[in-house]
Amino acid sequence: MAADITTESGRAAVLAAAGTVDILVTNAGGPPPGIWSDWSREDFIRALDGNMLTPIALMQACLPGMIAQGWGRVVNITSSSVKAPIPQLGLSNSARAGLTGFVAGTARQVAAQGVTINNLQPGMHDTDRMVALDTAAMAAEGISFEDARARRMAMIPAKRYGTAAEFGAMCAFLASQHAGFIVGQNILLDGGQVNSTL
Repeated sequence: MAADITTESGRAAVLAAAGTVDILVTNAGGPPPGIWSDWSREDFIRALDGNMLTPIALMQACLPGMIAQGWGRVVNITSSSVKAPIPQLGLSNSARAGLTGFVAGTARQVAAQGVTINNLQPGMHDTDRMVALDTAAMAAEGISFEDARARRMAMIPAKRYGTAAEFGAMCAFLASQHAGFIVGQNILLDGGQVNSTL
């Protein structure tokens, strides 16, 4: 179903087409990079709509049915920037941190009904988003695209970008019957880039 999921009508169309929802995975493209002085109130509202308020609205729509049937899985794709903020991604840092706070409380309210809510925090994966960021770095720094990628990969202990396949495998696990005791967690998939004990 093609729709603008950030609108009420778009969500209604998608939910009508889906019918009973057992597994909800929310994901939204990241807001544009910049610095603190670049962003207006409208930029923040757009970021909140895409990366916080829409996932919350989808959860509010789907959780009652999951609770009624005694089983459900919600996986929100957020960002490693929730754990380690990225200076040029202030819009994303802000909106995704808000979603994380909502999930922290809500996940614990629905766990007893067989419903789990968790967040996946991707680091740098080989996606269109990384192509855009590497292209921007190439233009800003006057280097080749290959050099921009190599420079960014050098910051990752794994020395590579993650793949969509390995990210998908973790998402599938969290959406499975085997993850019923994982509640309200933020799981980093970042090749070790966030240097943290906890």
